Amino acid sequence: MFRTALRTSFTALRAPTRTPALALASPSLAFARRYLTQEARNKIQQAVSSTPVVLFMKGTPDAPRCGFSRAAVQVLDIHGVPPEKMKTFDVLEDSELRQGIKEFSDWPTIPQLYVNGEFVGGCDILINMHQSGELDELLVKAGVVPPEEPQENQSRSQN
Repeated sequence: MFRTALRTSFTALRAPTRTPALALASPSLAFARRYLTQEARNKIQQAVSSTPVVLFMKGTPDAPRCGFSRAAVQVLDIHGVPPEKMKTFDVLEDSELRQGIKEFSDWPTIPQLYVNGEFVGGCDILINMHQSGELDELLVKAGVVPPEEPQENQSRSQN
């Protein structure tokens, strides 16, 4: 009995063993993980580079099929992203694209926003950037939207 108590107290003091990262992943995730072919990677890269703003979403901007996709479209609308500078892809129409874009960006959720070929993030990051003003700065810097005029100039031009 004393040995058991002593052994358990020393076990608690011993440094925990490191579990390999692959063992922490769920079994279903391990089976779902695929490796993107070079052809698929090139197609996605071409799509991401096709226009200044690219949004991979569920549904279309006119008919989003997910609340997060709807929110992403609304945020981009608030910033006045012109339709000719934005392209959207409905991942629900192509299951290979739906899985491939997640692997391409190493981001597990949809929607995903790219600006000038660079991955920005998903809906949560997009909303945070909108609230902090970073999204406006990014879109202006990328040449997607014109910079806002200072308030003084706007009030003079209205008079």
